[in-house]
Amino acid sequence: MDRKQEILLGATKSFSMFGYKATTMEQVAKIANVGKGTIYNFFTNKEELLQEVVISMIRDMKVEADRTLRPEASFIDNAHNGLMKMLQFREQHLLFAKLIEEEKALQTPAVKQMLVKIEEEIVTFLADRIRVGMQKGEIRPCNPELVAYLLLKSYLAMVVDWQLTHEEALHEDDILTLFKETLFRGIATAP
Repeated sequence: MDRKQEILLGATKSFSMFGYKATTMEQVAKIANVGKGTIYNFFTNKEELLQEVVISMIRDMKVEADRTLRPEASFIDNAHNGLMKMLQFREQHLLFAKLIEEEKALQTPAVKQMLVKIEEEIVTFLADRIRVGMQKGEIRPCNPELVAYLLLKSYLAMVVDWQLTHEEALHEDDILTLFKETLFRGIATAP
């Protein structure tokens, strides 16, 4: 493994354990087993390091979501599977969870910027799939970015936020049924 990769892994561990604000370049160097000066050969500052770590995380999230997509499946099934995989990734990935926690508690500008970047990437991913669905005639003509944003926020509400105010989480099949009967019915060309 090369030095840059070691630094990125060390930074990911440090940001995941301590958050962005509490992470120092010394901690990253210690975890990565490199000198602090070595980090500056690759990254100008901690914010640039966080950006690189988040971009890598986004790539991993897209790969995971792409694995759930099947060419023979309908747009609705692929959209549901892709969204659920992205949200599962969001919940299971320690760094993502730590960034969300820090943004809520401390409202760190660099963290907020990275969370916006992640959201933008998810919306772009979904909008691209909506365009494909429109080309196949499965989706009515619409603004793909707005529909993607609506789908993301609605899924977040049902998968993540619901659990905060209710005793038990919604089952994935119940979520899919809800979306098929409401949002997906509104954008799909076939019943």
